[in-house]
Amino acid sequence: MKRRHLLHLLAGLPAAGLLAACGRRKPSAAALKPGAHVLALGDSLTFGYGAPPEASWPMKLGELTGWQVENAGVNGDTSAGALQRLPGLLSGASYDAILIGIGGNDMLRGVSAASTRDNLVELVTQARAHTPYVAVLATPAPDAMRAAVGSLSDAPFYEEVAKSQQALLVANVYSSVLSDSSLRSDRIHANARGYEKVAQLLAEQFKSAGWC
Repeated sequence: MKRRHLLHLLAGLPAAGLLAACGRRKPSAAALKPGAHVLALGDSLTFGYGAPPEASWPMKLGELTGWQVENAGVNGDTSAGALQRLPGLLSGASYDAILIGIGGNDMLRGVSAASTRDNLVELVTQARAHTPYVAVLATPAPDAMRAAVGSLSDAPFYEEVAKSQQALLVANVYSSVLSDSSLRSDRIHANARGYEKVAQLLAEQFKSAGWC
C-alpha cells in the first residue's frame, strides 16, 4: 500500500476508543459507521442511575464506537412504559440502530413473564420496522442469594424474544457486572466503573456481531 493512501486512511479513523472497540475486525458492508445515530431505550440501568450522567453506558459506548448514542433510559420504567414511549421516539428521529434494555422493573414488581415477553416482542417489532439493527439487552432475574454470591443470570425470556424476532441478543452483560459488588452502587445498579464495564462488554459483542 502506498504511503499516501495509508495516511489518507489513518486520517479518516475516529478516536482511539473506536480503534480499541471496533477497529480490529475486517471491514464489513453491514457495519454501522462512526457517527451512526443509535437509540438506547431502557430503564435506570440505561439512564445510569448511581453514577454521574457522563458515566452512563450510552455515553461511554459512544466514546468507544464513535456512534451518537441517545440515552432514552428512564428511572423506574417498565416494558409497558417503554412501549408507550417508543412510537414518539421513532417518529421524532431516524435511528441507525436501536438497543432495547428493559424488563428489570417488571420482574421486581411481579409482572408476569408472559406480559413482559409480549411487550418486548412488540418493542422489537416496532424497532425492526425502523431499522434492521435491533439488539435486546438481557437483564438478570432478581435473586438476592445469587447476587450475594456473584452469580446472577439473565432472565430466559430475553433469548426467546431475540430468537423469535431475529434481533441481536446481548447476553450476560448486566448479569456479569451486577454480580460484582465492586461495580455496583447499590443492590441493583452499577456505579461509574460498572457502567464503563457495561459499555466495554457491549462494544465487544457488537464487534463480534459485525456491527462495528
